[in-house]
Amino acid sequence: MKLLIFGATGGTGAHLLTRALDDGHAVTVVARDPGKIAVGDRAWPTVITGDVLEPLTWRAAVGGHDAVLSCLGSTDRKHPTTVYSQGATNIIDVMGRAGVRRLMCLSSAGLDIPPGTPLPQRLVTRLVIQRLYRHGYTDMRAMENIVAASDTDWTIIRPPMLTNGPPIGNYRAAANAHLSKPKAISRADLADYLLTHIGDRESWPKTVEVSS
Repeated sequence: MKLLIFGATGGTGAHLLTRALDDGHAVTVVARDPGKIAVGDRAWPTVITGDVLEPLTWRAAVGGHDAVLSCLGSTDRKHPTTVYSQGATNIIDVMGRAGVRRLMCLSSAGLDIPPGTPLPQRLVTRLVIQRLYRHGYTDMRAMENIVAASDTDWTIIRPPMLTNGPPIGNYRAAANAHLSKPKAISRADLADYLLTHIGDRESWPKTVEVSS
């Protein structure tokens, strides 16, 4: 397949990029700093120097791709961000103009507290995690609403806490439902889910929780 990846210099995006190259996909990467792309001795992807918030820098490259995968993220916890919501708006607009339909976006399971969550975990999520990441979560929720309202074949993926551990492959997924007792998942396994479910029509258009 021909894949276009945003956020390929981040933790999950880097795993997604190398896995996609290993599997023989033709990959295009949009990155503000191409120098941060690391693929080892693999064949180099097509790299577009651009910013998701500035679509003029990358819109000409979208046409002809089979799917767009967004692993965008913000490391700034102190200030509001629009990288998720405005990024999704720009991606969806350009996809529509280019005739590309398949879209996968990373979000976070921390946006909601599932029914049945034990009280201690509920308190930690509400009083610590959701407050610590409040700016990012606010923008992620806006992104989810934008994606869900779009005319694309979309999947929103909500992982819990991410680790840098090795791929295990024994992870769980639930579409439009909450997983029971979600556990941390490695970025490598999350990248595996993304790549192996691009053509999974059962995940269109749905929000999917993924967990160990």
